[in-house]
Amino acid sequence: MTAVSMVLTLAVVVMWLGTAMPWPVALVVGLGIDGGWLATLAYERRLAAQGDHSSAVTAVGWSFGLLASGVLIAHALTAEASTGAWLAVAWLPVAAKALWLVHGMWERTALTPSALGAIRGIQQEARDEAAVARARLRAEAATEETRLTAVTAAGARVARVQARTADTLAGAWSTLEKARAGEGTGRALTSVTARVTPDVAPRWELPVWGPTEQVPALDAGPALADAELDALVDSIRRSQTPALSYREMAVRFRAAGHSASEVRLRAAWKRVA
Repeated sequence: MTAVSMVLTLAVVVMWLGTAMPWPVALVVGLGIDGGWLATLAYERRLAAQGDHSSAVTAVGWSFGLLASGVLIAHALTAEASTGAWLAVAWLPVAAKALWLVHGMWERTALTPSALGAIRGIQQEARDEAAVARARLRAEAATEETRLTAVTAAGARVARVQARTADTLAGAWSTLEKARAGEGTGRALTSVTARVTPDVAPRWELPVWGPTEQVPALDAGPALADAELDALVDSIRRSQTPALSYREMAVRFRAAGHSASEVRLRAAWKRVA
């Protein structure tokens, strides 16, 4: 854009001033404007490369750019034809100067390749950490959802079991209440209270269906003394070789119709064994 602006400025100066003065003089004027602009631009670039800045040089450069744009605008306004076309290109010198300004700002913020690589590494690391954090959060959310679903299902099963148990208990309680309020409850209670309070009510016997016979093992026999119990246990234990175990001896002892509590029978076994 700078080169195009210099060519346009030189052409306009030569065409515009060539009618009023010799064309070599107009060419020198055009080259002066372009040369001054290029010289200030080069000096400003040199200062920027050294890390310095001069407001005076910048002002002179903008002055040459505005002068070139002014020449183009004046030529467009005095031209007999193509006024709009010349006005359309009159902004090129100022635009070129503005682009050099933007380029200088870019250079002041430019970074070395190593710094750019470090920045890219940091950004990539941050993206990786963010992706891992998102994946961890999604996994934890899925796990928590699964746990809540399982807990909810278990709670529902417990509630159903409790409801069925409550229904069963309610039915049993209702049955007991009906039995307590029934007519046969009093007669059943007399069979229990007769032994505690004799002569309160006649004893009520359960009906017997069919013939019955006594079972020797269930009949209450006379209590055995310790010596008799020891002799009986020892004889049963030694009735077979090798000697019987306690469980086998106890089975044969009760099958023979003898009666003794578990505590006394085990004590006798310890004494004889």
